[in-house]
Amino acid sequence: MAHANPPTPLGHETRDIEARPIVYVSVLGLGVALLFAVAMWFLIDFSAEYQAEVSPPANPLAATFARKEPPAPRLQAHPLADLKTLRDGEAAVLGSYAWVDRGAGVVRIPIARAKELLVARGGAR
Repeated sequence: MAHANPPTPLGHETRDIEARPIVYVSVLGLGVALLFAVAMWFLIDFSAEYQAEVSPPANPLAATFARKEPPAPRLQAHPLADLKTLRDGEAAVLGSYAWVDRGAGVVRIPIARAKELLVARGGAR
């Protein structure tokens, strides 16, 4: 036997949420975040001053014998510019004529010209 469901009234919610508790919690959260930010600022400032007072002075020879730059391999400062320089250099080599071994009569020719010669001779086998 089927249970009869009471009819659902059509319309919308007649009660709204109260904004006051949401505003209170938001203001409290912002206040706590601001308090922590100010506390961290003072803590970092105090820690830096404390470390400057209690740390021993730097070794005077460190400035003379210390490394000036990190050991290789170093990170690229401008990777896109380096890649463009590499590609431009490769394109210049691949697109120009030059002697590879003058004594043996070996030359380098552009790829487009090499393809034309290959087609004219009957293609690659």
